[in-house]
Amino acid sequence: MAYVLQVDFKHEGPFGDEMAAAFSDLAKSINDEKGFMWKIWTENRETNEAGGIYMFETKTDAENYLTMHTKRLNGFGITNVHAKLFEINEALTTITHGPLQ
Repeated sequence: MAYVLQVDFKHEGPFGDEMAAAFSDLAKSINDEKGFMWKIWTENRETNEAGGIYMFETKTDAENYLTMHTKRLNGFGITNVHAKLFEINEALTTITHGPLQ
């Protein structure tokens, strides 16, 4: 059963193309995480927030990633990390063309 992890936090920038350039190595490293399937990067300049929506193969993989990622963000001085973990309803997601791989 696949799981989605939603993470967001306060972020003062960079955003857009500058964010892509600054975090491209980080993005590449996420591909190597156990059970990782994909990530959608999120950002909101108006509210100074950033984060992502991740898909993992198992709940344990998502929880382990969240623990590691929270420590990494804390190391960057980001301490107010919000996270939610959801089980995916694959039957309904398939109907609405959601990515399951």
